[in-house]
Amino acid sequence: MQHFRLSFIVTAVCLATAFYWGGIMGAFIAVILGVLEVSLSFDNAVVNASILKRMNERWQKYFLTWGILIAVFGMRLLFPIVIVSAATGIDFTGVTEMALKTPAIYAKHLEASHVQIAAFGGMFLLMVFYSFIFDENRELHWLGYMERKMSSFGKLEAIEIIMALGPLLIIQNYLPEEIRLNVMISGVTGVILFVIVDSFSALFEHEEEGEEVVAALKKSGMMSFIYLEVLDASFSFDGVIGAFAITQDVVIIMLGLAIGAMFVRSLTVYLVRKGTLDEYVFLEHGAHYAIGVLAGIMLVSITHHIPEVVTGLTGAILIALSVMSSIRYRKKRAA
Repeated sequence: MQHFRLSFIVTAVCLATAFYWGGIMGAFIAVILGVLEVSLSFDNAVVNASILKRMNERWQKYFLTWGILIAVFGMRLLFPIVIVSAATGIDFTGVTEMALKTPAIYAKHLEASHVQIAAFGGMFLLMVFYSFIFDENRELHWLGYMERKMSSFGKLEAIEIIMALGPLLIIQNYLPEEIRLNVMISGVTGVILFVIVDSFSALFEHEEEGEEVVAALKKSGMMSFIYLEVLDASFSFDGVIGAFAITQDVVIIMLGLAIGAMFVRSLTVYLVRKGTLDEYVFLEHGAHYAIGVLAGIMLVSITHHIPEVVTGLTGAILIALSVMSSIRYRKKRAA
């Protein structure tokens, strides 16, 4: 329970604030949003854990402190306001007042930005999925021959980028002309951002000799931290938009998502501390496949509405299957 102590403290503060702001109903809705955030982001926690375990303790603490402030106030409150401001041309203060005083109009503008958000998030998450699937150095394969064959394609130069941009070029041909350019720009931006962060992490991890090793470790931790925050953002964008289907009160939305985000972060640290990924060896596989499905759903949602329950159930099923496979694998090894 010690890993979740801070989460319970944050929950108590958020619920007290939600009760003060919106009464019993406000606190209840905050709980609902928190539970939804956790249920839809378990695969995010698993992938985060696979990255976090390679970071030193200092950066792990930053992930749980500064990282949660960025995740809650930055990605779930300020960044949507920035998106609406950029889309409408209204200054930041004006959009903030709109969100507080006329949330219905704010929600409408935010929904109008869904195309760019889905294209960016979908392509970034697709690159996360491909970087795992096409990893030629991975020794354990959940799906046997098919997965081994796919990982062998990692020998091809820039296979992830080819497999991401190729479908994007095909998809844009079937989109309405008025959103085609926005989808291309946002999608390509998602790919570029992934390549930049991933490349810098690899560069710093392979620095050598003397004091450069220490510097490299610090920079590597910083780039991994940035990578985790961008990954969290890719997961959170649609969650913020979807929350408006439950309530249009931006304060309650922020408080509810803050509860969920905090528990997801605590769960990530718990998985690292308890060595869960080493015990359930296919859990990371299941999480990455869930991310691949989520990426596809986000891209499809550019033109077709996909209920969040589909995303949540798909991720839960893949995670459950990976856990069962891990248990069978462990028993087989023991036998």
